[in-house]
Amino acid sequence: MSYRTILVTDDADIRTITLNRPERRNAMTPEMQEELIAAMNDAAVSNCRVLVFRGAGEAFCSGLDLSVLQTMNDKSAADHRADAQRIATLFRTLYELPRPTIAAVQGAAIAGGTGLATICDFTLAAPTAKFGYTEARIGFVPAIVSAYLALQIGDKRSRDLLLTGRLFDANEACRLGLVNEVIEPSTLDERVLALAQVLAANSPQSLAATKHLLAAQNKPWLDAAITQALDANAKARETTDFKEGIASFLEKRKPVWSK
Repeated sequence: MSYRTILVTDDADIRTITLNRPERRNAMTPEMQEELIAAMNDAAVSNCRVLVFRGAGEAFCSGLDLSVLQTMNDKSAADHRADAQRIATLFRTLYELPRPTIAAVQGAAIAGGTGLATICDFTLAAPTAKFGYTEARIGFVPAIVSAYLALQIGDKRSRDLLLTGRLFDANEACRLGLVNEVIEPSTLDERVLALAQVLAANSPQSLAATKHLLAAQNKPWLDAAITQALDANAKARETTDFKEGIASFLEKRKPVWSK
């Protein structure tokens, strides 16, 4: 299968998906999201043993592309719902993938990029990596990703990251449990390969069964959380703060929030 926004390559049992829009800091578009879902579904039925995610160029993924943001205030409620459902499908497909997944994060992984990087089974990051659930800064609600974040680091720390919308570095992400290892850029590729080889040497049936078991244990809670998140996302996109946040971001000015 051919892709326009990602590259898919195989090296023995290890498959790599590279977000390939370096000129846009690998910002997400609906097309990229759909291609990522398709590539993961293909990996799930392929002979690959491990799936590695990377970003081309300096960034891993800088969040939603500006071209997407520019159309936000003109979309219908049905369009917004479809956008939210696509993100939910992307993250759920990644979370439930029967192959072990590794994110190699060399630079910025912001908003949806943070979700993509940290929902992987393993997240290896260079000290130069930056993370952040920045949606609240522009009137968004980080609804879909909040379910996975709460599972990973708990309620109190999730509130910190989601409500402040602050950026945080790889070392803090590691302390929080969102990153497994912080590795110097010169040896990041080597460490990712070593980990992938360890995983590829294990029983693929055992790994798939273990991942299924872990996902199944969280399924009832996650089903309910994502349903609530989709509703919250849809409602948030109808608010004046959402419209003002998008407008102020595009106009490069400070937002004037409703009272």
